[in-house]
Amino acid sequence: MALAVTSSNAITGSFPSRSNPSYEPSKVLQLGNFQPLDRRDLSSTGVNVSRRRGEVRPLHAEPKKNNSMVPAAATIVAPEVEAEKVGVEDYERLAKNLENASPLEVIDKALEKFGNDIAIAFSGAEDVALIEYAHLTGRPYRVFSLDTGRLNPETYKFFDTVEKHYGIRIEYMFPDAVEVQALVRSKGLFSFYEDGHQECCRVRKVRPLRRALKGLRAWITGQRKDQSPGTRSEIPVVQVDPSFEGLDGGAGSLVKWNPVANVEGTDIWNFLRAMNVPVNTLHAQGYISIGCEPCTRPVLPGQHEREGRWWWEDATAKECGLHKGNIKDENVNGTGNGAVHANGSATEPDIFTTQSVVTLSRPGIENLVKMEERKEPWLVVLYAPWCRFCQAMEGSYVELAAQLEGSGVKVGKFRADGDQKSFAQQELQLGSFPTILFFPKHSSRPIKYPSEKRDVDSLMAFVNALR
Repeated sequence: MALAVTSSNAITGSFPSRSNPSYEPSKVLQLGNFQPLDRRDLSSTGVNVSRRRGEVRPLHAEPKKNNSMVPAAATIVAPEVEAEKVGVEDYERLAKNLENASPLEVIDKALEKFGNDIAIAFSGAEDVALIEYAHLTGRPYRVFSLDTGRLNPETYKFFDTVEKHYGIRIEYMFPDAVEVQALVRSKGLFSFYEDGHQECCRVRKVRPLRRALKGLRAWITGQRKDQSPGTRSEIPVVQVDPSFEGLDGGAGSLVKWNPVANVEGTDIWNFLRAMNVPVNTLHAQGYISIGCEPCTRPVLPGQHEREGRWWWEDATAKECGLHKGNIKDENVNGTGNGAVHANGSATEPDIFTTQSVVTLSRPGIENLVKMEERKEPWLVVLYAPWCRFCQAMEGSYVELAAQLEGSGVKVGKFRADGDQKSFAQQELQLGSFPTILFFPKHSSRPIKYPSEKRDVDSLMAFVNALR
């Protein structure tokens, strides 16, 4: 998989007057008070290039194979900046400091801070502006995209156009073939028209994105507040990602940058036209927000841009799951966890809903605890659907359950909030959500998972060490 890389001698090649030999980019690029960094002064910027010099880490963080098909020329990567762990409050402060900054300033700050550990999420729509901004900074950058297998032909052609225009290689992430096959065989090609788009999006988009982000410490998105007043009106310029985990694993291990959060769509298009940036030809056909072909259609005059996505569903929550942290219940209690009743239960939809995960009732979990000789070991998560950390590990836990099918290990879940919380604290070692327990075959006492790393590999190592 090739990496999206720019270099200093390419910066003069992407502007409207690129054919003019007298063109001076330094005069054109003075946008506001921001002046792009002169890459000739890179040695004075304090970038730490001593850590793993020359190493290429793919987005999915798999070990490099000897039979790699990546050309040698594609191993030129951005110098890595030593990423320091910063708390939620620090990023809240940074978001306030950057609230009035231009997208160019925000992206420059993001690339400076994270180097090769950050990548731009590119959907094939007007978020091509992010790539143009990154190019204008003069810094190396990476770009990835999710190929769901259901995109419009025009979008695939646009990907190729963008790669050639900027001289980059987009890192494509694909859904798991076995999961797609199982979904299509059991429900058909268009089940989302009948039972909602979430399951299909989870297989084709959310899980590939989760794998991609596990190889990063930060990512850049094209979210704007005016795209969806119901779900995106409060997104900050930078935040600790509320839904996904990064390279180091655990809550707070991934930073999410939204450089155009405060920019209106009309201003994005004015920028694209001014810079002569290539755009998807679907825009000329009435498409504004572009996703998969079966789920996207042109909008009518006067309609909001997101009304062209999943048009058969409720218009107040037009999200596929990539930005799941944006969706909140209308009766939010101030924590972002959704509405909570007096008994502690929540109105959030249930999670870990898959045939691979067994739902345990109170009697079921009590019987499991009492058994001294079990026929098979169990892995059980104690969770609350409103808990953002539980939501963040949903993909990993479901994927783990699928891998453990037929292995002799049962995977289950027990909702431990509300009326069940006191019992879970006294009998099941519940300290916080999520709590993960392993019930061995020949021991009555469950063993608590001690780590905050909840990726598939870490959880599988825990299971393998005990079964």
